[in-house]
Amino acid sequence: MVNKVTKIGVLTSGGDAPGMNAAIRAVVRTGIYHGLEVYGILRGYQGMIDDDIIKMETRSVANIIQRGGTILKTARCKDFFEYEGRQRAYDNLRARDINGLIVIGGDGSFRGAVKFSQEFDIPCIGLAGTIDKDIYGTDFTIGFDTAVNTAVEAIDKVRDTMDAHDRIFIIEVMGRDAGYIALHSGIATGAENILIPERKTDINDMIASLQEKERRKKLVNLIVVAEGDEFGGANEVHKILKEKMPHAEIRVCILGHIQRGGSPSCLDRLIASRMGFHAVESLIEGRHNVFVGIMNNKMHYIPLENAVKNKVKISEEWLRIVKILAS
Repeated sequence: MVNKVTKIGVLTSGGDAPGMNAAIRAVVRTGIYHGLEVYGILRGYQGMIDDDIIKMETRSVANIIQRGGTILKTARCKDFFEYEGRQRAYDNLRARDINGLIVIGGDGSFRGAVKFSQEFDIPCIGLAGTIDKDIYGTDFTIGFDTAVNTAVEAIDKVRDTMDAHDRIFIIEVMGRDAGYIALHSGIATGAENILIPERKTDINDMIASLQEKERRKKLVNLIVVAEGDEFGGANEVHKILKEKMPHAEIRVCILGHIQRGGSPSCLDRLIASRMGFHAVESLIEGRHNVFVGIMNNKMHYIPLENAVKNKVKISEEWLRIVKILAS
């Protein structure tokens, strides 16, 4: 490993998340403050392989903190799974003497960083940028707060029409492998049922509860479903319910990619700025191959390898809250 970092690259990888631009801004300006040269790598690992790398200055990140998405773009990169692709990426970094890398992304992005840092002499720092909040070792991930607030706002609006028509609404939110958006938005909007990948749902018990409410003329019921739940999302849940409750007014609403977009919340801007600042300082201080997390409002530095090996678990407390408040 190199001892002194003088030139760093920053990239965003995987799914975009509100607040990524705030993190890029913090990395660039902190790096320049410390006398480092900072390079932006476009389209994630694909840009490393294609040599799509630009030098960044303070002005490069002006007026971006409030913007969603990522100015560096992002892309899935199959070539990075192969050694030859990683070798080309390394050669492009070394041609510019880049000797430090900051990766803003999720679990898959961290896996790439772990592999890359094991094979080559460029230390990596990870920033947890994912709306799913599924990274082990941090209380916050960049983008989650904005995404869940977007979902809450949308669900509140759907509830208005749901109440007006005495309907059951099944609302699908993002979360292929993690149910945090469904869990938080469901609790915040008073959902009667929340279906998440981390917990098996007794569908017969749920149907019995809905039928009992139907007999009591409680016709308005909200079901929030993570896209990766065991039944395969909102449309599949709708089929099951419609078969058992043919006379009920049941509608489906899939929120989709609106959860990824939009101006980041204050919280996402703050944590992204804080994480970006500490990522650069970590490289300077020689703290390599970790990701920067926040736990109990303090910075934590978790080995990248641990972050990808361990899974986030939803606490039993949250599950009890769902069960009691939805009864």
